[in-house]
Amino acid sequence: MEYIKKVFARSLRKEQTPAESIVWELLRNRKFMNLKFRRQHVIEGFVVDFYCHDLRLAVEIDGGVHARQRDYDELRQILVEEKGIRFIRVSNTELNRDINQLLVRIKDYL
Repeated sequence: MEYIKKVFARSLRKEQTPAESIVWELLRNRKFMNLKFRRQHVIEGFVVDFYCHDLRLAVEIDGGVHARQRDYDELRQILVEEKGIRFIRVSNTELNRDINQLLVRIKDYL
């Protein structure tokens, strides 16, 4: 099962949304505060959009699909947070309005 999740995560990396692509350019290669982020990372059997192991922080970009799977997203977040991992959620609309808002929220988390 873990292998299947990793293959699924790999396919999501290849087919990232435009919003995920923009965020990845800001976070990749330690560009933001020298923090290492992974994209489409498997945690406890669930895939999160971005993850920083050092901060134990998951970043989720909520697009249109998330409106249809709200219950699943809430359950997934609860189960992952039980392992001591914090979530920051930001919608595509918020990112389109001000991409720096996400970076400010990550800084505030620190």
